[in-house]
Amino acid sequence: MDKKRYDVVAFDLDGTLSDPAKGLVEGFVYAFRKMGVDFGERDSLRRFIGPPLIETWMPEFGFSFEEAERAVLLFREYYNIYGWWDNKIYPGIRELLSELKERGKRIVLTTSKPEDTALDILELFDIRKYFDFVGGASSHKTRERKSEVIEYVLSEIGVGDSPEERAACILVGDRVYDAHGAAECGIDSIGVLWGHGSEEEIAESGFTYMARNAAAVLEIVC
Repeated sequence: MDKKRYDVVAFDLDGTLSDPAKGLVEGFVYAFRKMGVDFGERDSLRRFIGPPLIETWMPEFGFSFEEAERAVLLFREYYNIYGWWDNKIYPGIRELLSELKERGKRIVLTTSKPEDTALDILELFDIRKYFDFVGGASSHKTRERKSEVIEYVLSEIGVGDSPEERAACILVGDRVYDAHGAAECGIDSIGVLWGHGSEEEIAESGFTYMARNAAAVLEIVC
């Protein structure tokens, strides 16, 4: 059986391309203290890295939508000034992106972050040049779930709804939300084991493949 060919490679950002844990956690602490929320151990806040925050914080803390929205605004009050640059790129990512580009792949970003913040982070690491399109959450709250961001990006780069077109696309991510978003959009996915999802989460999330390092991602895609 011939190896499957992928032409479009979509990447998640946090926990996949870079480790933003320190800056994000400080932003979460800032928001929860302002909200008067008992958030427990600081390290436990890493579980919020990756998924849409409003969607996650409402059931977690019993927030109303308005309260969750305020908490996210408070988080961004800190993160957009201090937190976004407190970040580091994972080993092998620059080389992976460069090689994918050399092999003619279309590389896109699909993140739950606002697009302007995502662009700042890509520029911070000098990897914006590898991406054909950068898609993030909408400020109008019409594009927050992972599947919505993926659909937006695929539409913007001209990928249609047919099974043949979707079969040529794959998402690289590190959390259950990435796996589910990809499945909802009818594309394959790679769960990376260096991010913020545990190996157990990756194994149980329905990813098409798992990868322990950037070289393994290249092997799967190419």
